[in-house]
Amino acid sequence: MARLIFSLENRVLNEIQLNKARTAIGRRPTNDIQIDNLAISGEHAAILNKSNEFYIEDLDSTNGTEVNGDLVKSHLLQTDDVITFGKYQLKFINDTKLTYQTNADGSFEKTIMIRSPKEKISSKISNNTEIAGTNLQVNEITSEEISPLSEIGKIQVLNGSNVGRELILNKALTTLGKVGIQVAVITKRPNGYFITHVEGKVFPVINGVASGAQTLALNNHDVIELAGVKMEFYLGKL
Repeated sequence: MARLIFSLENRVLNEIQLNKARTAIGRRPTNDIQIDNLAISGEHAAILNKSNEFYIEDLDSTNGTEVNGDLVKSHLLQTDDVITFGKYQLKFINDTKLTYQTNADGSFEKTIMIRSPKEKISSKISNNTEIAGTNLQVNEITSEEISPLSEIGKIQVLNGSNVGRELILNKALTTLGKVGIQVAVITKRPNGYFITHVEGKVFPVINGVASGAQTLALNNHDVIELAGVKMEFYLGKL
């Protein structure tokens, strides 16, 4: 199955399956992939599936569409091609084609590398999980290079149909929210847990106060409000 890894400045936001003949990309909510940013045209581009060959076509957008750093009008996508819309990126992966691209030991390479100034994270994307029935999506990423903490962070849902549900924050990154509306990332570091606003006009609310654009350290029993869901962060035993 072909898919896109949707990211913003090296922060993975979502994984999108290309299971339609035409996948529209743009700022308007009618698009299959909505990117709510003024740099993106209302109907910016489309990905066409032609007998399992995938083409990206620019729809006469204002700022153009880039693939691997080059402006394109129409381009046949290959695995690991990176489509760029301003600060947003869509990495194209076609599992069918990956069967012909093996490592020396015969295994398949499906790992995304994310680098930050202080840490290098080897990550794999897991399935999204819906919390509280409010379209809050959780995208967890594993890590092999994050030192363990003495206590593990957890989130408990405080409202909605799934009130009481717990999510263990044992991954390097946990992305919360809904793409195009409100997205935040909780990062697990050796010195604690931190929340960062990623996307949306409204910032996450921590203990009744908007977080702003800066990264904030989470304290035990902080209450987070995001995309209509209220959650309590707390530290528990490993």
